[in-house]
Amino acid sequence: MANPGEVVEVLLPVALERTYSYRVPFGNTLMPGDVVRVTLGPREVVGVVWDGDGVLPASSNRLKYVEERLEIPPLGAEMRRFIEWVANWTLTPRGMIMRMALRAPELPPEKQRLGYRLGKHEPERLTAARRRVLDHLSDGFVHEKRALIEATGVSPSVVDGLVDAGAVEPLALPPEPVAGTPDLTFGSASLNEAQALAAASLSQAVAARRFSAMLLEGVTGSGKTEVYFEAVAEAVRQGGQALIMLPEIALTNQFLDRFAERFGVRPAEWHSGISANKRAKLWHGIAKGEVAVVAGARSALFLPFVDLRVIIVDEEHDGSYKQEDGPRYNARDMAVVRARLIDAPVVLASATPSIESRVNADRGRYGHITLPQRFGGRALPSITTVDMREGGPERGKFIAPSLVSAVKETLAAGEQALLFLNRRGYAPLTLCRKCGHRFQCPNCTAWLVEHRFRKSLVCHHCGHTAPVPRHCPSCEGEDTLTPCGPGVERIAEEVSGLFPEAHTVILSSDIHGSAERLRQELDTVAKGEANLVIGTQLVAKGHNFPFLTLVGVVDADLGLGTGDPRAAERTFQLLGQVTGRAGRGERPGRALLQSYDPSHPVMQALVSGDKESFYAREIAVRAKAGLPPYGRMAALTISDEDRGKAEGFARQLVKSAPFDAALRVLGPAEAPIAVIRGRHRMRLILQAPRDFALQDYIRAWLAAGPKVSGQLAVDIDIDPMNFA
Repeated sequence: MANPGEVVEVLLPVALERTYSYRVPFGNTLMPGDVVRVTLGPREVVGVVWDGDGVLPASSNRLKYVEERLEIPPLGAEMRRFIEWVANWTLTPRGMIMRMALRAPELPPEKQRLGYRLGKHEPERLTAARRRVLDHLSDGFVHEKRALIEATGVSPSVVDGLVDAGAVEPLALPPEPVAGTPDLTFGSASLNEAQALAAASLSQAVAARRFSAMLLEGVTGSGKTEVYFEAVAEAVRQGGQALIMLPEIALTNQFLDRFAERFGVRPAEWHSGISANKRAKLWHGIAKGEVAVVAGARSALFLPFVDLRVIIVDEEHDGSYKQEDGPRYNARDMAVVRARLIDAPVVLASATPSIESRVNADRGRYGHITLPQRFGGRALPSITTVDMREGGPERGKFIAPSLVSAVKETLAAGEQALLFLNRRGYAPLTLCRKCGHRFQCPNCTAWLVEHRFRKSLVCHHCGHTAPVPRHCPSCEGEDTLTPCGPGVERIAEEVSGLFPEAHTVILSSDIHGSAERLRQELDTVAKGEANLVIGTQLVAKGHNFPFLTLVGVVDADLGLGTGDPRAAERTFQLLGQVTGRAGRGERPGRALLQSYDPSHPVMQALVSGDKESFYAREIAVRAKAGLPPYGRMAALTISDEDRGKAEGFARQLVKSAPFDAALRVLGPAEAPIAVIRGRHRMRLILQAPRDFALQDYIRAWLAAGPKVSGQLAVDIDIDPMNFA
């Protein structure tokens, strides 16, 4: 505690590691965690009083005073420890991590809510509209104005007139709760024996009030969600809070509905799509313990829970949990860290777990709970490959005859089919047949992707757009431009000719523009109102389509031909998830994988259903190569608008690397995408044994190496997931 006139250390949301010293104003007392407003140079910023000794510096007479303590719940000791841990792990300045935990402005002024009930006087003039309002209010309850108008079909002026006449009485209502309170008795969980045993294990872990990490592995459709709902129920029963992390919370209407079926209300949502006012109210409600359950994206991990009893990481394998911009952290791994700091259980759920989680389970570091069968005894889809070398489509087409026949049979039976291709737009490349000109982004070393629905060429790295030209800009050739390769829009074009009577929906994040529109389209599919779906990877993120019986993967090899050490794992997970959408309803499902290499271990594992052999093989490869989780990796990306400066700095940095026989420094080399947003990128890869103090090494290396100046930037990624 710091008393008036004393000094406090304040952590500010700036890219510096240090704290700043300020005096405590007279008449104030400040504690670590208090949120304050201070002056930094010519501007005012919001910071947090940090743990420090409060020793007066030599120039204490020049210290500024804290401007004010804000009426914002303080960041608790656990959250401050978590911020320190994440900053140390990711080699990110503490202030930048703290900023993620303080993404809540001061509460906006609360608007007065009014309710209306019957008054004591009869109106002198009683119209039919007025009678409807009075009849509706005769139930004795208080009704909000909007609900009253919707129920009676009158205009607001009718209600206002009745108020003026004394026939209707307005009443001040308390503020609307920021989130509903889950009712544990609202919907009983219907669990089979395996689910009940799994739910009991998770509930016991929550009741124990101590840290544990558990991998909940169940085949697609096995009811993992219903199982971990019981852990959430136990946390709420104890009067605590629960966090459910989802890779695409903005799109998961089905999940929110399933939660409401179990608990009577939807959970509080936390993601980038919510308004600033709602975000502030939620943040404060969570900090005060008024919000019991939050379903959120990775940033929800930094919310100021006061009594968090369990963390659920659904689809824990999903790459969306890795933050690729700004502080680079994996929310799955940081969820385990936060659970340990608060001494609470964390549940990692997936049908296709990450290699890291499987190894941790095999080693006994994580508990391992399995659900080997689908709920209700439904069978997993049968999976076969289509050898594109022998049974591929005719030139210029992308759907093989056998897949066309399967779709026709499915539609004729009144069922739903999905054609999956993990590539947005119409075509990944457009070139001129006459001169060979290829359309490349002016800011990145990447081809422009044609989006025919939007009539534009788009860079998926920097967002640059340009209209599709009529002539080749190089040779002025007319009608010489041709698309190369398919995207989902091109598949939709082919489908329109093959199945003209089908009700087709395209599920791609860049087509519908907003998360709400995508939610509506997903609901359309879930209700069976569309019988042919064309989708990218977002259809594989835990959605339940009960009418879907056929999945056709247009390019199963996509993603395997890269230098990414996780390529096989990612492809297996993606295809396993998307084929698992089939047959979740009353009718059995099947899947066809179009591949030019059907003998590939990934394809063989999917077809045979023997995922254990795939995991065993992949784990053995990782262990032999010393790759995560059997070793450690880090990526350093050096970028500058001047290629020579980026390359020169990278070479100097390598020369200054302290020698350690246990460490390998690979590079420098151009990154696979050498230029993004006009910045040239050089890449260094570090590989070390599992017990190597990698962060300490990098910290000392950068401190002793060449100094960063000008436009040059060094980006550090511990445990990289993206090697582009």
